Amino acid sequence: MTQPIRVLIVDDHPMVAQGIQSVIEDNAGITVVGTLGNGRAVLEQLDTLDPDVILMDLNMPEMGGLTATELVLERRPGTRILILSMHDNPEYIASALSHGAMGYVLKDVPTDEIAEAIETVMRGERYLCTGAEGAIAPKSGDVPGALTGREQTILLQLAQGLSNKEVALALDISVRTVETHRKNIKRKLGISSTAGLTRYALEHGVLQGTGNPL
Repeated sequence: MTQPIRVLIVDDHPMVAQGIQSVIEDNAGITVVGTLGNGRAVLEQLDTLDPDVILMDLNMPEMGGLTATELVLERRPGTRILILSMHDNPEYIASALSHGAMGYVLKDVPTDEIAEAIETVMRGERYLCTGAEGAIAPKSGDVPGALTGREQTILLQLAQGLSNKEVALALDISVRTVETHRKNIKRKLGISSTAGLTRYALEHGVLQGTGNPL
């Protein structure tokens, strides 16, 4: 039997946290391991609570969601961070994803969408609710702006199916350097699988050459 997804809710408004908890616990595949009020508390209790997914608010006292996201991922890279916020500003959303969050959901989404978002990021896929996705929808031909030129080049080659060793040979760099770039690319884009990188490259025109990866 599949173990339920362990979810930690982080929001400085107790009523909001309790409301979210009551909604998502209706899903048999999810269990809430705790509710906390700021990012610092997350770091203090991270190992004890052992969450698979953290629902993280952005604006909180002591330590906000972006800083907490970075620090959590440094300690436990496998943790999925899903931002749950009232802000639909494109800068907020892009910043959250660049800090390593795998998804962004607005607090006014239908309640069943939160559970869907949790299940999606748990599979290693990025999730943006409709409002968030529309706010940062790329223009035709755009190449992911969060990536450096070198990272865009490596993204193209990885999306074409090259191994780390083949990329290293092609670019005359070490395999370890490729691995580091690969990790940074996945973290910036909120993608955990090679298939996800390929899909991202297709969606943004990288494989078709509509962008300039160099």
